[in-house]
Amino acid sequence: MILSIPLAWLQLVHKKVKFLATLAGIAFVVILLFMQLGFQDALFDSAVRVHQVLQGDLFLTSSQYKALTAQQSFPRTRLYQTLAFEGVESVSPLYFQFGKLRNILDGQKYSIFVMGIDPSKPNFKLAQINQNIEQIKLPDTALFDLSSRPEFGPIASEFSKNQELSIEIAAFNQIIKARRFKLKGLFSLGPSFGVDGNLITNYSTFLKAFPDRQVANIDLGLITLQDNYAAEEVRDRLVANLPQDIQILTLAEFIQLEKDYWDLRTPIGFIFKIMVFMGFVVGIGITYQILYSNISNHLVAYATLKAIGFTNRYLLTAVFQQALLLAFLGFIPGIIVSFGLYDLAKNVTHLPVIMDNNKSLNVFLSVIAMCSISGTLAIQKLRSVDPADIF
Repeated sequence: MILSIPLAWLQLVHKKVKFLATLAGIAFVVILLFMQLGFQDALFDSAVRVHQVLQGDLFLTSSQYKALTAQQSFPRTRLYQTLAFEGVESVSPLYFQFGKLRNILDGQKYSIFVMGIDPSKPNFKLAQINQNIEQIKLPDTALFDLSSRPEFGPIASEFSKNQELSIEIAAFNQIIKARRFKLKGLFSLGPSFGVDGNLITNYSTFLKAFPDRQVANIDLGLITLQDNYAAEEVRDRLVANLPQDIQILTLAEFIQLEKDYWDLRTPIGFIFKIMVFMGFVVGIGITYQILYSNISNHLVAYATLKAIGFTNRYLLTAVFQQALLLAFLGFIPGIIVSFGLYDLAKNVTHLPVIMDNNKSLNVFLSVIAMCSISGTLAIQKLRSVDPADIF
């Protein structure tokens, strides 16, 4: 029995230069899909970096909450009211606001996300923060995110050399002189699409740096539960008894709320979806042109095979096998180049552009689907081939 895989393979490699150009086209589409999915995942993963390191079982936000970086304050008394409910062990208020950090070299000011915390309470899971938490109990002290974007200058390296550094923070709408902070430690969190860098201080210093803020209004409340209490059970009890101007979320719900905001409510989420879809469509177009051209170039050969008794099914199978071979062979160089581009993007942007198994599988299946659709479109010409017309 003659197998069709050799036929598919021989037709592809008949013209080696054209075959290599074909693989380059498929690899380009693979790289395009990888980069679009990589930045899309980086958008979501970076947006919830703070959420994932917060120390809490439940999270109290305003009912108008949209995203962590969009200021939606609510009364601090709502947080302390939760202490009256069974299962709640402790609470901790957090304050968030963007400030302007002066670059220590050129004096230029850049936006930085400032978090005001109660340093007497556990707020974060990061060891780097907890090891220095005693340091920021003093007035006008702060911890700096060493993974912040480089626009802020060599703050981390200068502090590492001297273990002493002063930085200046000012509110965006503040006319008075910027407030000086003594840097007391470093931690690594990283930027996102909405945040270039992070700074942590105690809430007293935070309120001095941002005089328009009131101590009675907080941006987020952390709730720690007693052992053996389910977060969902306590959440339902709090929701049923507290006013409707707040919402209470588990960690999973808090993270999903943030991702939904960036995915559904911002232009960038829509743009990434369109880019992924367009990459898929472009891939179909490229593969279709390749397969259609290959069929046209070998039309006489296909007609000859039909004339000596080979069925349409055999010839159509050969075309589909060509499509699958192109998908597999184009995927290999595509993923290799994408690994390098991911490392480059991660180093330049400081965003979590990471290659993982799910992403690799999704792109591979997308390329298989893309080539299969192209093969289905291309074989319409082959179906109509009549040996009598060719000869």
